[in-house]
Amino acid sequence: MAHLPAIRIPRMHNLAEQDAPAGDLFRLKAFLGQHSRILVLTGAGLSTASGIPAYRNADGHWIRRDPILFQDFVRYATTRRRYWARSFLGWPLIRAGQPNAAHHALAEMEHHGRVSLLVTQNVDGLHRQAGSRALVELHGSLSEVGCMACRARIDRDQLQAELTSLNPDWTPKVLEFRPDGDAELDERAYPGFRTVDCAHCGGILKPEVVFFGESVPAERSQAISQALSESDAVLVVGSSLVVMSGYRIVRQARSMGLAVAAINNGRTRADDLLDFKVGGDCVAVLSACTARL
Repeated sequence: MAHLPAIRIPRMHNLAEQDAPAGDLFRLKAFLGQHSRILVLTGAGLSTASGIPAYRNADGHWIRRDPILFQDFVRYATTRRRYWARSFLGWPLIRAGQPNAAHHALAEMEHHGRVSLLVTQNVDGLHRQAGSRALVELHGSLSEVGCMACRARIDRDQLQAELTSLNPDWTPKVLEFRPDGDAELDERAYPGFRTVDCAHCGGILKPEVVFFGESVPAERSQAISQALSESDAVLVVGSSLVVMSGYRIVRQARSMGLAVAAINNGRTRADDLLDFKVGGDCVAVLSACTARL
């Protein structure tokens, strides 16, 4: 299978025009009880209770105005400086995040053989920390950094220590924390920040995450397709499904005749494909529904 198409910046018109049929806790509990092999797809809404910012507000408006594009990251040293400066200040927030009740509930469902595969669009590593093992981190993880030339890897904490050593007096004001370990800064702060190149070959260091404009690795899409063929339902948790890589999974599931339900606070791109959707806090809803499974 070829690489999935490059991730594009989401736009508001990608949301479905009408809401999915409304569900409630009773219907969701019945859904979870009726299906024994569920592929679960999670998004940023699952991690907000762990202190990780979301991509959209309660009205579904895109919060992050200027994500880094893969092509710009590769081409321009100034773009890489901007990324690493923001990440330098945002990484401690991601690093401090702890799995919440929903992360643990999904890990427990897997332990009891109820989850065929957990696919997360999040890059915070919290599902892995909670104990999920049948896991595909669709967009990668911020905890590792790789050299784009020699493929050497470095732990993100180690890189943070090196950046701290290089920038002991660089303390700009953080205007706002953003998703993906990002921090909003005044444009005048970036030129004073010093970055790190690969210690082995001097190549460009990049976090092991999929940027906008970059393709999802083929082996991840293959694992998802295989899991869908072995599943009898899909549950979406905390995702508006605006990014195509997540939306495509729901479309594929529906083409295979699988039941699809969602827990999400607000409209999703796939509302017209869902059997039903339960609104509200996805952590509270999922925890309540899985407590007695």
